[in-house]
Amino acid sequence: MTISFGQDDPTPWAEGKPSYAVPRPVTAKILVVDDDPRNLLAVREMLQAPEVEIVTAESGKDALRHVLKDDFAVILLDVQMPGIDGYEVAGMIRSRARSSRVPILFLTAFNKDDLHIFRGYSAGAVDYVFKPIEPLILKSKVDIFVDLHRKTEEIRRQAEEERRLLLENLQVRSEKLKTEQMLRRREEHQSIVLKSLPIALFTASLQEDHRRLHFTNDSITAITGFDKQAFLEREDFWSSHVHEDDRERVLGQLRDLKDLGSVSLEYRWRCADGSDRHFLDHTVVIRDDEDKPREIFGMWFDITERKQLEQDLLHASKLEAVGRLTGGIAHDFNNMLSVVIGNLDLLQKSLKGNERAQKRVKMALEGAQRCADLTHRLLAFSRRQPLQATTIDVGAVMSGLLELMHRTLGENIRIELTGLDEIWPIHVDRAQLEAALLNLAVNARDAMPNGGELKIHLENRTVDGPVQTGDYVVISVADTGIGMPPHVLERVFEPFFTTKESGKGTGLGLSMVYGFVQQSNGQIEVDSTPNEGTTIRLFFPRSQNEVTTGRSDIQPDDMEAFGKGEAVLVVEDNSDVRQVAVSTLKSLGFTVTETETADAAADLLKNSCDFKLVLSDVRMPGKLNGADLAGLIRKKYPDVRVLLTTGYVEDAELIEEIDLLYKPYRAADLAHKIQSMAPHAAPASP
Repeated sequence: MTISFGQDDPTPWAEGKPSYAVPRPVTAKILVVDDDPRNLLAVREMLQAPEVEIVTAESGKDALRHVLKDDFAVILLDVQMPGIDGYEVAGMIRSRARSSRVPILFLTAFNKDDLHIFRGYSAGAVDYVFKPIEPLILKSKVDIFVDLHRKTEEIRRQAEEERRLLLENLQVRSEKLKTEQMLRRREEHQSIVLKSLPIALFTASLQEDHRRLHFTNDSITAITGFDKQAFLEREDFWSSHVHEDDRERVLGQLRDLKDLGSVSLEYRWRCADGSDRHFLDHTVVIRDDEDKPREIFGMWFDITERKQLEQDLLHASKLEAVGRLTGGIAHDFNNMLSVVIGNLDLLQKSLKGNERAQKRVKMALEGAQRCADLTHRLLAFSRRQPLQATTIDVGAVMSGLLELMHRTLGENIRIELTGLDEIWPIHVDRAQLEAALLNLAVNARDAMPNGGELKIHLENRTVDGPVQTGDYVVISVADTGIGMPPHVLERVFEPFFTTKESGKGTGLGLSMVYGFVQQSNGQIEVDSTPNEGTTIRLFFPRSQNEVTTGRSDIQPDDMEAFGKGEAVLVVEDNSDVRQVAVSTLKSLGFTVTETETADAAADLLKNSCDFKLVLSDVRMPGKLNGADLAGLIRKKYPDVRVLLTTGYVEDAELIEEIDLLYKPYRAADLAHKIQSMAPHAAPASP
C-alpha cells in the first residue's frame, strides 16, 4: 500500500520564492514556581515580552499540574518550598517522557555550596540563578531557551502538517490514480517520515475479524516489542493482547464504529516484555467514492508515562493529606498520651511491692508508648517532624523486633537472625530503623506467597571504596521469594513505583527506606535474581559514642530525687498535662511553680528570677509561644535553663538551638534530659 503526501502537483511551490506566508512566532510558555507571590510578580515583570506567556505556580503540586497540562519552553523553579521541594519537583518532571527535556533553571537565595548545586544538576537543572535576581542575566538565559523552544516548535509544526496531509490523502484514495508519478518520487521521503513518527499508524477492515491489520508502520515494533508481521498475519493477535478487564468494553465500542465514524479508546495492552502498557487508540472510518464504509485508519499512542504521572500526583496528594491529618491531631493526641503515660509512671512508682499491679501498669505503658511511636512515624514519614537520632545497639533492637516480625509475617515464613556478637553501635532514629526493617520484612513476605525463609544478618564491615569508605554496620535482609527482573530492579527505589496489584501497594515503602538510610548518612544495596530471591543490605556508619540508654532501661524506682529543692517553672496550657509534669518534677525533688501561658510566665519572671529551670510547652495561646518565651529567657535571664516540650512542631528551625523533649515522655526521659542540660553561658559584655 502506498500513501500520498501531496495533491496533483508534487511541487509545493512555484519556481522562485516560496508562496506560503511567514508564520507568526510561536507563543512560548514559561513556568515560574515560587511559594512567595512577590517573587512571582517580580519574575513576571522581568520576563514579560510579546509572544511570551508567563504561567505561575506557588507550590510543587501546582507546578506538576501545569506540566501535565501544558508544554513549556523553560521552567524557573524555586529550590526552597514547603511540601514538595524544588529537587523533588525537578525529579518528577524529568521522570515523565513528555517533559523530560524541558530546561529547568533553579532559583535560590540559599544553598550556594557545591554540594547543593551538584544536587540540583543531578535533579535535572541546566543552570542556577541566585537571588537577588539580576533581570538582565535572567532574561538573557531565558531568551536562549525560548528561542530554542520556538525553533523546536516550528519543526514540530511542520511535522504535524505532514501528518495532516498524510491523513487527508488516506481519505481521498481516488486521488492516488492521478498522482502515481508523484508517489514514486515521494516514496523514500514517506518511508523516512513514517519511521520517525512516535506513533503507530495502521489500516484494518471493518469486518468481525478481531481487527486484523492490513497495513502498519515500523513504529509498532518500537512501541509493543512485537514484529509488525504478527499484526498482519494473525487474525486475533491484537484482541488477544488487550487486557481482559478492558477487552469487552473496547470490542463493544469498535462494533459501533460504522455508525459513529470515529472512536477514541484507552486500554491496557500486553507488550512483548510482559508488561501491560496504556494506549490511546484513535480510529476513523475510511469511505469509498460512494460514501460507503470501506476500512478503518487508526493511530496508536503509548500514554503510559502520562498515566503514571497522574498516579504520582494522586499519591502525592494522599501523602500530603496524611501529613496534614497527622499534624492536625498530633498535638492533642500526644498531649492525651502524656497524661496517660505520666500518670502510669507515677502509679507504677506508688505500687512498689505489688508485682501483679506493676505488671499491668507496665503493659499499659508499653501500649501507650506504641501509640506515641506510631504518631512519630507518621509525622516523620510526612516530613513534618525531624528524625530523632540516638546511638543504639543494633543487636538489642533486633532482638526486640524479632517477636513483632513473627506476629506480622505469619507462621509460613521462617525467620533466622544471625551475627549478633559484638556489633558496633550506630547513630540513627530507632523508631524509623524499626519501621524500615519491618517494611523490608513485609515486602519479603509478599514475595513469598507460598511461604519461605527470611534471613537477617548483622555484621561489622570496613569498606574501602570510591563511594563509601569507613567502618559500617551492615544489616542484610534476604528472602527466598520470586526475585526481581533487571528492569524492575532499576526502579525499585523510585517513589510510587510498585509491581503489586492496584490497591495492594503504594510504591512508597522502599522509597521511604531509601530516604531514611540516606538521611542517616548510610548506603543501600540490592541484589535480586528472578525465582531465587532478593537481598537488601543497609550500611550505617559506625558511631564512636556510647549507646544511649533507652526508656525501657530506666524504671521509676531507679530514679533518685536529685532536684534538691531547686525552683522550676512549668508553663503548660493543658491543665491535665501540667499537673502530670508538676507531679513528676516534685517526685524528682524540685520545688514547682505553674502557669498556663507564656505571657503569664514572662510576667512572673519579671518579679522573680529564682527559677533554675523553665519547662514550657511550645504551642500555647497568647502573644508569646514557648519558642518566644525561650528566646526571651536566653536574652534576659541567661542563668535560667529552658526545656521545651511538644507533641508536634511545624517549624523545627525556630527551636533548633533549644533543648527539646517530645511528648509523650516518660518520667525517666524528663529526668535524664534535665540532668544532661548544661546551664546557659552568660552573654559577653559589650
